[in-house]
Order: sequence, then structure tokens, then C-alpha cells
Amino acid sequence: MFEFLKINFESKANADAIIQNGPVRFTVLTPNLIRLEYDLSCTFEDRPTQVIWHRQFPTPKFNKTVDESTILIETSDLVIRYEINEFGFHADFLQITLKENQQTWFYGQENNTNLKGTVRTLDRVNGAIPLNPGLISRSGWALVDDSNSLVINREGWIECRSSPPGTKDLYFLGYGSNFTQCIIDFQKLSGRVPILPRFALGNWWSRYWAYHQDELLELMYDFKERDIPLSVCIVDMDWHIVDTGNESSGWTGYSWNPELFPDPESFIKELHQMGLKTALNLHPALGVYPHETGYEEMARRMGIDPKSQESIPFDIADPEFTKAYFEVLHYPLEDMGVDFWWLDWQQGTQTAIQGLDPLFWLNHLHFFNRARDGATRPFIFSRWGGLGSQRYPIGFSGDTYVTWDTLQFQPYFTATAANVGYGWWSHDIGGHMGGVEEPELFTRWVQYGVFSPIFRMHCTNNPYHERRPWGYDAETERITTQAMQLRHALIPYLYTAAWKNYKEGILPIRPMYHPYPHDESAYQCPNQYTFGSELIAAPFTTPRDEDTRLSRNIVWLPEGDWFDFFTDEYFSGGGWYAVYGDLHRIPVFAKAGAIIPLCPSLGRASIELPDTLTINIFPGADNNFTLYEDDGETLAYQDGKYALTNFMLQWEDNESVFTIDPVIGEKDLLSSNRIFKLIFHAIKAPDNIQVRINGKDIEISKNYNYETEQLILSDIVLSVDEQLKVGIRGPNRFCSKGNRKKESILNMLKTFKMNSYIKQALDFRIDQLINNPGILLEFADRMSDSHILALVETWLGRQDEKIISDPEEALQKIINTLYHSK
Repeated sequence: MFEFLKINFESKANADAIIQNGPVRFTVLTPNLIRLEYDLSCTFEDRPTQVIWHRQFPTPKFNKTVDESTILIETSDLVIRYEINEFGFHADFLQITLKENQQTWFYGQENNTNLKGTVRTLDRVNGAIPLNPGLISRSGWALVDDSNSLVINREGWIECRSSPPGTKDLYFLGYGSNFTQCIIDFQKLSGRVPILPRFALGNWWSRYWAYHQDELLELMYDFKERDIPLSVCIVDMDWHIVDTGNESSGWTGYSWNPELFPDPESFIKELHQMGLKTALNLHPALGVYPHETGYEEMARRMGIDPKSQESIPFDIADPEFTKAYFEVLHYPLEDMGVDFWWLDWQQGTQTAIQGLDPLFWLNHLHFFNRARDGATRPFIFSRWGGLGSQRYPIGFSGDTYVTWDTLQFQPYFTATAANVGYGWWSHDIGGHMGGVEEPELFTRWVQYGVFSPIFRMHCTNNPYHERRPWGYDAETERITTQAMQLRHALIPYLYTAAWKNYKEGILPIRPMYHPYPHDESAYQCPNQYTFGSELIAAPFTTPRDEDTRLSRNIVWLPEGDWFDFFTDEYFSGGGWYAVYGDLHRIPVFAKAGAIIPLCPSLGRASIELPDTLTINIFPGADNNFTLYEDDGETLAYQDGKYALTNFMLQWEDNESVFTIDPVIGEKDLLSSNRIFKLIFHAIKAPDNIQVRINGKDIEISKNYNYETEQLILSDIVLSVDEQLKVGIRGPNRFCSKGNRKKESILNMLKTFKMNSYIKQALDFRIDQLINNPGILLEFADRMSDSHILALVETWLGRQDEKIISDPEEALQKIINTLYHSK
């Protein structure tokens, strides 16, 4: 019935990975991943479940000993011991020891060190909420109980298990501190994250508002005229009839509202001509009522006399209803040009099949149905349906409140979802409802959105909410416009991150303890995260201080050299910084050797591959970055139809070589020639620059800026078959690691709300202040506490111990520092 549901599962494990003794079965999937089953019927379950799809792993090396009383299994990382008994799994009879830390798990043991995962939704959340358990913990283990998960039959439909009561189907993940490998292997077990369509990584507009089609199109042109790039225009529920004239509340709908959308085909066509994709909001829970254009056909297919005007209940667990649901209600709209669906399911967790959550099943069905032609890249927008939901990107986090507390929770929430392999949350940028609308809060939310997985503005239909960048004031418009232009420019970088997620299982956004599990500091900075392979983001999520007019954030940078992505300021890693910033600043740090490709900040890069690229190169270390590109919208990438461009930096103390290799793969996807601009950040003035294409010297535009310490090489025309090599020779210690304390403090003084005479006096003694911050005590009675804190924390720079987050507590420590220095 559903060809699109016949997925290539590899759910049966290799026979040589299985150890069975009566009702107990162990399967060694990896040295760290063990399936534990107890089934009195001894039939066991080899079909795919809602969570687990692929058990056919290469069998790892392991030793086993089975005698009358004991089963002992030893891998390179785990020791599993089971005492054979008539009661099955019990703490006295089943233990697993991790060799890395000698932690022993006993069956039934609680895990109090779990690092958490994510939740279904943030609907009506104001601030922080508890999260569900994740797949990693400080103790090194986690347990997935799949015992109650439904199974998928040969037809691809869902059904209950036939196992007897008391059956256990567990997965023990004993990866110790190797969190990255744990999440990689879980995706192999549960299902890989597909590559998102390229358009998904640009800027989205969405609002719950009864737009007329002309009004919404005019708004899209307003964005374009103001040079604010968009890639998606969502149409919320007022696209369909809401005043139904019958018992339906209008929350569910499948028929265009002719008063607001008199010509929906031309509306969608015009959006597409503007380079925008579109989705319609969908609340399917109320079923189908007689006012719908598809009612008669739906009624006939469900065995209901259309003349009866009887409503058709929503029953996604019924294959017949599901078939009609797609063919009658959705296909005509997709034929009209709807690109994907916003599945806004909020109506419970029960269906006619016991244990089947309609959210999970809707996500599964809509995702694979969208690819039914074998070519279209599937994509949905919906809430998290539980473990395994990484297979169906992207996530809609729900309707949150417009508050600073909500914004402050979102970086932690988003990064922590990586602990269940879920990397593509989309939040309502600016918040959804309630709260107090403030230009600063909106600006900070937009800046966070730039460095979040998906950038999507949204709010409810209260006219006092505002999401247009120009709806506040000139400063807000300027800053948020620049931020959204940057987000657009980041599409090549983000799209490569999406490919790495698919190919390697490395998520685009991760908590700091994923790449740095052995550093205790990595567990103490919940609101910062890795953003792709090259950057760490720590966006401001609290309001500016009234006296300093600056925001403050406590940031940990791992060992190594780091550079401010925007200003090139150098930071020595292995410690903590108090980072201050005005409304323009976003704390984002590039690692030594970082290579970050950007496309033009305007244009159609969300749907077309750019002809021009700017490559940002940071000094200090060797590095490789491989840019991934494909057609952006089909499944051809699964057959190897994509292009790879490798960038390589070779760094030495007084010279560097940067190479762009010829394109590998489907070169026809790209223009035959591309124009490159190379920006070498934070380097001292070079003595010699040599640029070669295929070994031959060429002349190009070269400009070194002594103020910014950047070398810019422009207008490099390179064909897909050519290799570029740029050799730069400079003085010893070529990398610029200049101390900018003086510059930073003087800039702070300009921003401070402070008596101008005091500013002048501090400026006059700035060199003394840099050498001895105790001088500030002479001005203490004419400065606020926050002034003193900001100046001294900036003077201190890197600190080995975590800096106190609370400003009042931090100040007491600072005062002691001042007296000591004086």
C-alpha cells in the first residue's frame, strides 16, 4: 500500500555477534554497545522498532565464556557478566564494567550523572525546564530501554510486539568519555541524519497572522528592498478556512481561505520566483469536515456517505485513512507548489494502536512520503517525537515566552540535544508570546539565531509583537540586518556541517564536553557550544548593565590559540574570560588555523551555488576544510553526486601556504570558473607573497591593512580543475597575538555611563592603569561596582579558575585583587 515506507532496514544482527542462553540473548554491536534481551518465549525480536533500525554492525572482536552458571563477555572496553538464573535480569545477576573508569553498572541502577538530552516541546515555557535523559553521562554509561517500542513490519507499517509480558529489550551504551563516538554509533543504530535542503539554512520568516496574499508578498519585497535575505516564507494556519460554519473550530484545515488567498497558485509561484520556499501550517487532529474541498472524496474513501455531512475522524493509525489523507488532502497542495509541511501537532500522545504516539508517526509518514518520487529530498518541520527523531529533521521547539530567561535557556537546550543525536532544533527567534518586547532582547535573540541550527523568526498574532528588523529603531534594524546577512553568508559553512552530520555523525552544534571530555571546565559552560568544525559560539543572552551599557558573558576557551571571529583579537586558550560587548558584539571564536567559507551576504545562495566565495583563514595551526556542495534539493547526493573542494593551511612560525585543490566529484554542479577572495586574519605584515595557479605565478589584487592586520587577496579566478597555492612569508612569530587590553579599556570608557571628567582622568592614566589596576581604588567612590568589575576583568584577561557568573559575587573577588595589586 505504501511503497515509500519500504525502507532498507538492516535490523538483524550478525549471527556471530549473538550469545544466547535460553531466554537471555546478548548482542555485541560494538565494543561499547551491547543489546540485552530477556524473552521467556525465546523468540526474540529482530524487526526494526520505532527507535532501532540497523543492528547489522560489523562484528567486533570479543571473548566469551559460557558455562552452566555464568555468561562472561569481554570486549576491548567492557566486561559483561551474567549469572544464569530462573528470574532473568536482576542487579544480583547482571553487571557490566567499563574498563576506562572501572565503573560497574548493575541492572536497574539509576544514573545520577546523565548529561541530559532534549524534550518534546518548549510550548508555554518561560525560562528553563528539566530535560529527558541523554545517551551519555559522567559515569560513562547510559541505557536505552526499547522494550515498549513498537515494531515496523515488512510493509513498513507499525504494529505491536508479540512478546510475552516481562520481556526486556535494552541497549547498554558504555562509551566512557568518548561521547562523540557514542552519538555516532547511536545514529548508525537508529538511523542517520539526512542532509537538509540547502534552503533550510538561510533566514526564515514566519508569523501567526491573517495575512492577505498581497500583504505577505509585499512584506517579502520589503525584506528584499532592505537587503535582508530570506530563504523561506512560512504561512501559518490562516492560509486555510478558519470560520467553518460547522462544528469544526477551524484549527484543522486543508482548503485555502479564498478571502485571504484568492489565487494561491500565483502566490506560491511568486514566492518561488523570489527565490523563497514555502510551507503551510498543519493541525490535523480534528479530522475532515464538510467545508473542506476534499471532503466528498475523503468521505467516499472512508465509507461515509458525503450527503450525511458527517465529520471524518483523524486516524493516522489506519492505513486507509492515511492513504486518503495524503492523496486527497496533501498531494493537490504539493502539486500547487507547497515545498514542505509544518506539522504543528499539540493534541496528545494516543492513537488507535496502543503505544503509538501520533507525533512520531506523523513525522515518520510525512518525511518519507515527501520523497515518494525517489528524487525529492524529504524535509519536515515538527516537534521532537522521541529517540530516533534525528531521522526526520527539523525540530520545531514550540511556543515560548518573550523573556530573557527563555533566551538564556535556548543555547544550552539546543546544544544538549546533541546528547541524543538531535542537531537541528528551530526556535521562534524573538520568542512567541507574552513578555515584554524590547529592542535589545530582539537583537540578542537574532544574534543567537545566526549561530543556531535554523534561523526562523516567529511570533503569535498579538499586534504588539514585532519581528520585522525595521519595526523597532534604526540601531536595531542596522544590527539585525547585518546579522541576517551574515547568516545568509554562512550557508556554505553550515551546509558542509550538515554533510558532516550525515557522513560522519558529527553534529553541527555540540556541548563543549563532546570534543573536550577530559577537561572539567567543559562541563561548566552550558551556554557556549561548538558551531561547526571551526568555531565556538557564546552569544550574549542577558541584558546590558545600566552603568557599563555592556553585556557580560563568562567564556571558557580550550587549550590552544583562539581569535575573535569578528575583530581578530587573540585569546590564549586553557582558561576563562569575562567577555564584554556592546549591542553589536557576538562572542564567537575561531580556532587556530580555522578556515571558514562565506558566500555573498545577498543573492540566491540558499537555492543556488554561489560563483563567488570569501575564504576566511585564521593563523596558528595546520588545518584542512573540505567544502561540500550538491544540488541542494534532491537525493542525488546519496548516489555520490556532489562536489568537494579542499582547502588546506600549512602553518609555520614565519610562513604559511594556503592551497585550494581542484574540485573532486560532480564538477558540473558548479560554474566552470569561480572568483575567490582570501582574507588572512591576524597576521603581521608579510615580506613576500607568492600566488600560483597550477604552478605558474599570477598577479592578483593584494592589500595588507596595518590597522586590522589582515591580508586580503581579491579577484582570484579559479576553474574547477585548477589548483591555487598562496605562499606567504613574514617575520618570525608571524601570527599576531597583540595585547589589546588598552584598546579594549578605552573602548569601554566610551561606552560607560560615567562622569566625563572621570573618563578623562582614567584615559590620562591609562598606561599606569594597564600596569597597576589598583589605581581604580582612587576612583572607586565615583564609579559604579559594574564599572570596576568590567575594567578589572578585562585587565585580568585569561583566568585559570572559572570566573564567578554573578556580578556581585565576582566584584568581591575583584576588590581583593585590586588591593593586592595596589
